[in-house]
Amino acid sequence: MNYFANAGQILIEFAFGILVGLIVLRVLLQLVRANFHNPICQFLYKASNPILMPLRRFIPSWRRLDLAGVVLAWLLLLVKRVLVFAMFGPVPSFAGLAVIAVADLIGFVLMMMLILVIVRVILSFAGSDSYHPVVPLVFQLTEPVLKPVRTRMPALAGLDFSPVIVLLAISLLQALLVAPLFDLGLRIG
Repeated sequence: MNYFANAGQILIEFAFGILVGLIVLRVLLQLVRANFHNPICQFLYKASNPILMPLRRFIPSWRRLDLAGVVLAWLLLLVKRVLVFAMFGPVPSFAGLAVIAVADLIGFVLMMMLILVIVRVILSFAGSDSYHPVVPLVFQLTEPVLKPVRTRMPALAGLDFSPVIVLLAISLLQALLVAPLFDLGLRIG
């Protein structure tokens, strides 16, 4: 029985990971004002519009941050946690699940940024003059995170160490923010 629960958890994590990734990418692309004419942006907007547009009537944006998208991603992670906990035992209280879902959302965004920074480093070595639509999006999504570090820390011997500092900061945030929030949610629940 435990094998089926593990397989179910993998399927749940995969399905909700795709859905949350779609929503989080849309929120991040709006936040950095990515080029809407990019085919990847158009796909993300078309795929998420049927769900997000009704929510936007009730949850307005704040500056450039699409709060409806953030709430939707949080709700999806909340449902994912309910399903996973229900498969393995008792479901924690709503307050505990809410905190766990916040930790999951922060952790998801941090992991996405970690992957994007690594992809940007690989693209910088491989040559970033590619005409593929992913390349400008990766650069637009990572620049707000890398630029503040780059301005404070000049390149040493022509090498840019800002991705290393950002990757270290992301790892520290996962250990010092996400893990304690998750533990707090478990204690509350």
